[in-house]
Formats: sequence, C-alpha cells, structure tokens
Amino acid sequence: MHDLVVTVNGRSRPMQGATAHTTALDWLRDSGLTGSKEGCAEGECGACAMLVATPGEQGGTEWTAVNACLVPVAALNGQEVVTAEGLGSPDALHPVQEKLAEAGGSQCGYCTPGFACSMAGEYYRADRVPSGEHAATDEHDEGCSVHDPEHGPNGFDLHALSGNLCRCTGYRPIRDAAYTLGTPADDDELAARRSRPAPTPVPTDFEADGGRFVRPANLDDTLRLIRDEPSAVLVAGSTDLGVEVNIRGRRAPLVVAIEQLDELRTLAIGDDVIEIGAALSLSEIERRLAGRIPLLAQLLPQFASRLIRNRGTIGGNLGTGSPIGDTPPALLALGARLVLASSDGEREVELADYFTGYRQTVRRPDELIRAIRIPLPLARITAFHKIAKRRFDDISSVALGFALDVEDGIVTSARIGLGGVAATPLRATATEAALTGKPWNVATVRAASSVLRGEGTPMSDHRASSEYRSLMLGNALLKLYSQTVIESKEVSA
Repeated sequence: MHDLVVTVNGRSRPMQGATAHTTALDWLRDSGLTGSKEGCAEGECGACAMLVATPGEQGGTEWTAVNACLVPVAALNGQEVVTAEGLGSPDALHPVQEKLAEAGGSQCGYCTPGFACSMAGEYYRADRVPSGEHAATDEHDEGCSVHDPEHGPNGFDLHALSGNLCRCTGYRPIRDAAYTLGTPADDDELAARRSRPAPTPVPTDFEADGGRFVRPANLDDTLRLIRDEPSAVLVAGSTDLGVEVNIRGRRAPLVVAIEQLDELRTLAIGDDVIEIGAALSLSEIERRLAGRIPLLAQLLPQFASRLIRNRGTIGGNLGTGSPIGDTPPALLALGARLVLASSDGEREVELADYFTGYRQTVRRPDELIRAIRIPLPLARITAFHKIAKRRFDDISSVALGFALDVEDGIVTSARIGLGGVAATPLRATATEAALTGKPWNVATVRAASSVLRGEGTPMSDHRASSEYRSLMLGNALLKLYSQTVIESKEVSA
C-alpha cells in the first residue's frame, strides 16, 4: 500500500480523501478545482472534461480529453492531468478560452470549462493541419451542430466536441471559436510537453473505505490476481463501470485496472489476421487502423462521443456482455475471434459462441480478453447501420453489421451481425442462408429482408417498439443493396 499522487496543472498533489471508487471529478472538486462540473455523471454532457497526458504514437505525449466523472481517481496515480484552471487565468487567457470569449461562446458558463478542455485537446493535436486563422465562412454555414463532420479551415475536427453539450449558448459561436484557432505559440508549455514521454504506468495497490484498487505491473500479475480473487472487477476505460458507480452506487470490493498493460495494447496486421489489443482505446484503434478495416471505420465515429472513445475499449464493450453494444454486430460480421487469457494459458473463442445469455459469456472469472482477431481477407461489401434517436452519442435501438462477398453477381458468402434485437448480440444465420448462392438483385434482397425481419426476439422498451425494430432490420438490408447499386453506377461512370 502507498499514497497516491497525481500531477494536476503542473503541481504534484496527493490524493487525500480518495477511496477506491472516488471519481476524478469528485476528487478535483473536493480539492478546490471546481471548474469541472457534474452535469450527468454518466459521460454524456462533457461538463467535467479534463486533459490527460497519454503516450503518443511517436514516443511523445498527447493531451487527451476524457470525462472526469467516469475515471477512478486512483487510476491517475503517477499521471498528469490538466483542468480548465490549468489552461489559463483571468489575466492570461488560453487561446481556446480567448476565442470562446470573443465569439460569445459562453452564457451561463456551466458547460464552458468542459468545452475548453475538449477544444484544447484538439488544439494540441499534433497532426492538425491548419491554414491559418480564419473565421467561419458561408461554406460552413449549414449543419451548425458540433456534430458537423467537416473539418474547419484551420483543420479543427468538430467531432472533438461531440461529447460536450450546451443548453443555452447554441453551438454556432462555439464552432466559430473552434474554427478561428491557430497553432500553439512557441512558448506554450502544454505544446512543449508533447515532445517529452508521457508518464509511465505506476503499479498501484490502494485500499480505503472498504474498497481496493489495484493496477498490476504486468499481465502475469493480473492473471494471478484474478485467479486468486474471482470476484475482482476488471476495468479499462471505466466508461461502463463509471456509470454503475455514479448512478447505481456500485461498490466492487476489488477493482483491477488493466488499460495500461502493454500486453493488451498491441495492434498487429498480418497476412491472414489483424489482432487488436483489448485495452487499446477506440480512438487509438481508429487512428492506427487508418481505414484498414472499412466496417470499423464506419462504426467508430458513431460510437458514443470522442470523450468516450478516448477511454472506451473493445475489450470493455465485449466484456460487459451487453446486447446493445455497438462493436459486437460489426465484429460478428467480420468473423472475429477472441483471445481469452488466464494463468493457465490462452484459448481462442469465436465471437459468435462467446455470448451465452443476457450479459453472460463463456469468459471465466479467472480470464480476461487479451485481444480480438479479425481474419483476412475482408469481405468486399461491408456496412454498419445504427438506428438510434440521435445520430451521434446515443445508444442504438438496432445495430447491424454486414459483410458480403459477391462474385459474378452471386452472393458467395454473407455474415450479418445484429444488436438490440435479442438478449445477446447474434448472427442472422437464417438471412445469411437466404442470401448465399443467390443472385445479388432486388428480388433476392426483398426475400432475404423478410427473413431478416424475423431474426432475434426484439422487445419493446423506451427506445423503440418490437415492431419498429423488426421493420428496421428488413429495411437495413434494402438500404445496403441500394447503396451497392449506387456505388456500382458511380464506378461504372
């Protein structure tokens, strides 16, 4: 056991008063740093956003915006964070704060610190390519929401703000502020910090108020620990457990942090498989794959918000066993396999065989998901369809992953993953059979769509009725077909 220490705004601070379940947000506010706000306590509003120093791909540091309300403060032991107070002061505003003020991007100010931190994360993005400081012009006037997919004239990606909500100012002045940001000045300390390595993981064993938080030094130590402590709860990004802690008052006796284990943070592309480490954040996966798996390239921008993707992992999404996670339908369509590791060794499981019931899987208490393996070659026709009440940052009512091969007009293989229509994610095997060996034409698709409507056991809840879910299933296959016809015509032209 030892004291926990985190560097906040350049100052080393002991985590006095923290327990194994104290969130970074609560600890920051108790420490007097009240710029971070609690709006939702479940990672949907971004009022609590802070910057964390994370390893860059080239060995330096990236300033990564995350939701402080979800991160256990014990997970920040030995790490560096920056809050809105650390960006600037009333006498010397940070460029982000200055532009927000100039554009009228704040009224009540409750959400503004979170916006400033998310905006600063994008401001310091190393590969942002600005063309100088420009005000927003008419060519960007349509789609004023911060979910506009376009980059600004300064290279600013508005998706960086997709997890921040504002209920009084409106997004237009916030967007205008983002689009007028230039590049960091030569004397900018946070920019200079990027050239030095990020803090290394600090093994942690901390116990207080009936809860214990452990960060093992390596994978072997982790596997021995969960073998000896079968009730241990594994946590990576904490984007799911954090909600359980805040909203439902969950207090696990033992939490084991695995998101910084090197053995779970690999990504390798081979001749016949792509292996993705289970603890890589979704944002890291998106960057490092760079479109190599088109189906995931479609999925990832629709997965919650950037703030969530900066912490959330595929391993965590699969580990919860949730029937409405976004990654399972796509991974089922890709024919993914999971590598489950224990102190006795590893075993490989087809994802289609992994889910056994509502939030139940074949993973034993002494196992963790080490990696996800996607076989190559990939199917030629792929698509991810997510039906939700909001276009972004929402839980899906229905999600589908498609992976088809069509040769000489005949469907030679078909894999379709479904989410939100049963107690588990599942393969639409009857629909796959209705497509395979048939001509890829509207008659085949209409017949298969009728089959797809009957797949699963959709239920009615506050998100959608069972009838709506069934209808969306059938419509999705028709939509996929129409998209392939349009793309075929464009290629021919």
